[in-house]
Amino acid sequence: MNYGNIKKYDIADGPGVRVSLFVSGCRHHCKGCFNPETWDFAHGEPYTEKTEKEILEALKPGYIAGFTVLGGEPFEPENQVVLKGLLAKIKNTYPEKDIWCYSGYTYETDLAEGGAVHTEDTDEMLSYIDVLVDGEFVEAERDLTLQFRGSRNQRILQLHPRQDVPV
Repeated sequence: MNYGNIKKYDIADGPGVRVSLFVSGCRHHCKGCFNPETWDFAHGEPYTEKTEKEILEALKPGYIAGFTVLGGEPFEPENQVVLKGLLAKIKNTYPEKDIWCYSGYTYETDLAEGGAVHTEDTDEMLSYIDVLVDGEFVEAERDLTLQFRGSRNQRILQLHPRQDVPV
């Protein structure tokens, strides 16, 4: 898996100050995408053990509220096995921090068993994600007043309700 960027002080992709990983590879190719360079699976740098250590270290400070993974597309089958491992390590190391994920795929159809991108890693990956923002970005439904999403069709789903995770 490749990634395009790691933001260590992200305030746009979930509540509070977060660490965010922008993975590479996306088959949606949404018109008006804010990050089209990440459509290419070869974009950016290879994800390595060093990358993982950098992310885990960046999550250490108490003022970091959580971790967000977006892209590109985290749920492309090529990305799931690596992200499953990373999310497990984050959840085990920092159980007090929440994990958000942005996906153009929809929870009930694409990510469910039998869905377009459901793999042997999908359910475990979902088990670590507290909040999923799902649905493709639709330029005709773009709304700058929305918090944590770009278009009205996108949903913010609290997969594992926690009282300390504002949505």
